[in-house]
Amino acid sequence: MTDQPHDNLRSPANRPEFTPTGIAAQDSLSSSAPLDEPAPLDEPAPLDEPAPPRPAMNTATPLFHSGEPALFASVLSPDPTTERIPNFAHLLLLIPFVAFGIIAASIALYLGVDLHLFGATTVKSAVGDIHYLLGSEMILYLFALLPCLFIFPIFWQKSFFAGLQWNFAATRRRHRRLVSTAAICFTLAILNGQLMPSPDNAPIEKVFRSPGAPWLLFFFGITFAPFFEEMLYRGFLLPSLATAWDWAVERTLHKPAPPLGENGHPQWSLPAMIVASIFTSLPFALMHVDQQGHALGPFLLLIVISLVLCAVRLANRSLASSILVHACYNFLLFSMMLISSNGFRNLDKM
Repeated sequence: MTDQPHDNLRSPANRPEFTPTGIAAQDSLSSSAPLDEPAPLDEPAPLDEPAPPRPAMNTATPLFHSGEPALFASVLSPDPTTERIPNFAHLLLLIPFVAFGIIAASIALYLGVDLHLFGATTVKSAVGDIHYLLGSEMILYLFALLPCLFIFPIFWQKSFFAGLQWNFAATRRRHRRLVSTAAICFTLAILNGQLMPSPDNAPIEKVFRSPGAPWLLFFFGITFAPFFEEMLYRGFLLPSLATAWDWAVERTLHKPAPPLGENGHPQWSLPAMIVASIFTSLPFALMHVDQQGHALGPFLLLIVISLVLCAVRLANRSLASSILVHACYNFLLFSMMLISSNGFRNLDKM
């Protein structure tokens, strides 16, 4: 009983070999008549083969898609390649910051009165005090504009001063011409004072008679006032209104928006710049009219000076240029007062 067929299979030489892909017959068995080979099975796809890509969803579709940048679209879907900065939406975004500055200045004023700082015991007496007047204005400017340094670059995708077209290089190249412009404005102020003088006992004259007030006003008038006023009026309001005008005309006439100019700044039409300059100068003059006793002459002069500052800002594409002209103009005014009053000692001679 030793020659049974299955004994050959039990020997190591004839035992089937187990491989990773199945059982393979030995060469001794392959010499026999071939068996019917089974039909080949489809090989499975390799495990590391990537799946076919799915159609990508268009997540970059702008919220306002009309072939041109919309007026309010930049806040919701900014595009630095086509967005006009600053625009009317950015001006609206500035309003809460200005309101926050007014609230902070009011709180500081009431706290000062409550603590009897600088001898003020009532709000009425504090309003006429030079320390409260300049202190409240400084707090308003700082609390209104300091947050802008961090908020607006998020929307603009550029620094705050670059968005407002600071462009100090243009100011440095044309500083002599800008100083001459300030001198022309100073000459206009002298002529205006002769033809349409301010009323006697205007509020600004009462402030000047406070101890130390002329020197504080001199310093404030050539530093902080030009910087912050130009930032607000020629930095935000003027370009925002010009962009809003062009945007409205483009939508009405179905015209495409012009491409951005050098350094990504908008290119405004002449009517837009004229209208924006007028509507920027009116609130600028109204802001100072209380100090001049609501006199017509100083009011008209402030409008003319503001129009010149707007022209400087637009012609040079530089906010720094209008700040320089503003500061030089104030410096010439205060210098004339300083000389005519013998060092602010005889203010009645001004």
